[in-house]
Amino acid sequence: MSNPMAKIDPVRFGPDSAFKFECHPGVKCFTKCCRGINIILTPYDIIRLKNRLELSSEEFLAIYTKPELLEKTDLPVVTLKLLDDDQESCPFVRDDKGCIVYEDRPSTCRYYPLGVASLSHREGADDEGFYFFVNEPHCLGFEENKEWTVKEWRQDQGVDVHDEINAEWTDLVVRKRSFPAHIKLTDKSKQMFFMVSYNIDKLKQFVFESSFLQRVTVDPETVEKMRNDEIELLKFGLRWLKEALFDESRVYGRGGGTAEGAERTE
Repeated sequence: MSNPMAKIDPVRFGPDSAFKFECHPGVKCFTKCCRGINIILTPYDIIRLKNRLELSSEEFLAIYTKPELLEKTDLPVVTLKLLDDDQESCPFVRDDKGCIVYEDRPSTCRYYPLGVASLSHREGADDEGFYFFVNEPHCLGFEENKEWTVKEWRQDQGVDVHDEINAEWTDLVVRKRSFPAHIKLTDKSKQMFFMVSYNIDKLKQFVFESSFLQRVTVDPETVEKMRNDEIELLKFGLRWLKEALFDESRVYGRGGGTAEGAERTE
C-alpha cells in the first residue's frame, strides 16, 4: 500500500522488533488509510476476493483492477481500481463500517503500517525479513498503547499465510529483477505470467481442457489436488511457470541461449 503523502521510516526492522500500533473504529483517522492508495494485488489476494464476491477471475479483474507493469521487471501485475470520488477511495471501504471484505483483505492491507523490503518468504530463506514503517501524517494508530513484535503482527493479521501461498510468485518477481537488462520476456510469456498469477479460472481450463497434461508429466495425486483446490492449482502453476520461463540454466546456458519465452535485446 502506498500513498504519495506517506513517509518511509528508514529504520530497519526484523521479526523480533517491537512497536506500538492499533487501528479500530475509535481511532479518529479510521479508514483514512484506505484512500488515495496504490495496492498491487497478489495471486492469493485475487482468489480470496473473487471468491468472497462470488465472481469469476475475469469478472473480478474487469471490475476491480487495472493492469500495470511492475517497475524494474516489466512483469504484468494488477492494482486495485479505486473509486472515482474526491478521495480516491478503496471500493471496499465504508465510512460507517470500515472494510466490508476485511476477512479477505489484500496482503498489503494486512501488513499496514509495516512495509516489507524483502520479497523472499520461502521456507529456509536466508533473509529473515526487512521491514519498515509506512508513516502517514493522518495515522493516529501509533498513539495507541498496544505493543507488537513484527512476527506477532504478521501472525495476528494472517499475512504469514498469504506470504507462504504467494512465496513462489514473489520468488519469480525477485528472479526477474536480477535478470540482465537485455533479457526480455516475450508477449506470450507475459500473458502466461498474467494467467497463472491472476486468472485461476483460465489456468484451470488451460491445465485440464487442453493437451497440457499430455505434454507435462504430473503425478495423479497432484492432478487430483489441483482439480479440487485452487491454492494447489496456483502453487503448481507458479512452479511450472518458474521452470518454463525463469530457469537460470536456460537463460545463462551455453552459447548465450535464453529461457523459453525470453529473448535477448541488444
